[in-house]
Amino acid sequence: MALRCSHRCAARAARRAPGAAGRRALSSSSSAHAETHEYMTSSVEHGSVALVTLTRPKALNALCDGLFAELNALTKQFDADPSIGCIVLTGAGEKAFVAGADIKEMAARDFSTCYDMDMFAQWHEISKLRTPTIAAVNGFALGGGCELAMLCDMIYCAEGARFGQPEITLGVIPGGGGTQRLTHAVGKSKAMDMLLTGEMIGADEAKACGLVSRVFPQPELLPQTLKLAAKIAGFSRPAAQMTKETVNAAYEMSLESGVRFERRLFHAAFSTADQKEGMAAFQEKRPAEWKHK
Repeated sequence: MALRCSHRCAARAARRAPGAAGRRALSSSSSAHAETHEYMTSSVEHGSVALVTLTRPKALNALCDGLFAELNALTKQFDADPSIGCIVLTGAGEKAFVAGADIKEMAARDFSTCYDMDMFAQWHEISKLRTPTIAAVNGFALGGGCELAMLCDMIYCAEGARFGQPEITLGVIPGGGGTQRLTHAVGKSKAMDMLLTGEMIGADEAKACGLVSRVFPQPELLPQTLKLAAKIAGFSRPAAQMTKETVNAAYEMSLESGVRFERRLFHAAFSTADQKEGMAAFQEKRPAEWKHK
């Protein structure tokens, strides 16, 4: 019932979703350029923040194979761009981030097909980006939508955002990392509750249990997210990448190994020009001028 209700609500939101011009109007006035792709639009904000907006409103921004192929290619381009210091991912419309994977595309597949194509394996490319990533969740993030948000480094959301993994109502389980990343984010008991009931949680509860780091009023979600993304992008790129690498290592290593890994990257930071500049600027009481090397 929760799944059907969420899809009806998201469908109404999708009909109200703005067109490409409207989506660009939501962006900062500092856009260097804006481009339209088959499944998304992209722009550069504040000179160093890549904004990617999913634009499948008729399908509630559902994650089809073509969308993810395009998303991976586009974000890899931004990741390789030395001028980009943060990537923000959002969805078109006020109430539809991503309502899930494209069920129509998947429904007729059998085990052999799913196994041969290693279905959903390509989703995890987002988590391999070295550039910090933020999911700006402006509505329902269900199933694959919740998994996509969790693939990013941080989740910021609007007050009306709703999160859930309702795959059990379809007779399946999450296949894009939902059982794993959700458990890491909110703990075993809460993850079991969400996964086995298929029920959604709101923005405040998502923040309280650690899934979301910041909640904003709907009109402020994108401006505030871009502002914080610009702050992140304004720091040393090597330091930001090292920070991301060490935090992610905490999921794979024991505490002792993780602390040792952190210490070695801390030592490595002293080989960068930005370490010299940052500490000199601190002593001289002036803003640092990062070299990003």
